[in-house]
Amino acid sequence: MSQQQLQQLSQELQEIQQQIEALEENVESIQQEKFEVDEAVEALETLETGSTVQVPIGGGAYLRATIEDIDEAIVELGADYAAEFEEDDAVDALENKKEHLDDRIDEVNEEIAELESESEKLEQQAQQLQQQAMQQQMQQMGQGQGQNPDE
Repeated sequence: MSQQQLQQLSQELQEIQQQIEALEENVESIQQEKFEVDEAVEALETLETGSTVQVPIGGGAYLRATIEDIDEAIVELGADYAAEFEEDDAVDALENKKEHLDDRIDEVNEEIAELESESEKLEQQAQQLQQQAMQQQMQQMGQGQGQNPDE
C-alpha cells in the first residue's frame, strides 16, 4: 500500500520538477527578450540619421545599412502586428513592452513558487510514508523475534 503511494508521489514530484524547469526556461526566454528590448531602446536613443548599422537578413548574415531617418521606427506590437512610431513614441512603446515582460516574469515566478510549495508538501508526505513503512518493518521484526520458538 505505502510502496504504491510512494511511487505515485515520486512520479508527481518528477512531473512538478519538469514543469518548474519548463517555467524557468520560459523566464530565461522572457529575460532575453527584455534584454533585446533594452538594446533597441539604447539604439533608438543613441543612433542618428546617417549612422551605419548592421541589419540582420537571416541565417546569421548581416548587411551594412545607413539610417535614412531615425525619427521614425517600426516596433512589433505582438500577434504579428507592427506599427510605425516617432522616435520618442517608439521608445515609449518598447518601455511598455518591457513592463509587460516584467509582469509576465512575475506571473511565471509565482507559478514556480506555487509548484515548489506543492513539491515540498509532497516530499513531506513521502517522508512520512517512508517513516511509517520503517516503523512497520521494525514492529514486524520485533514481533517476529519474540515468537521464535528456538529462543
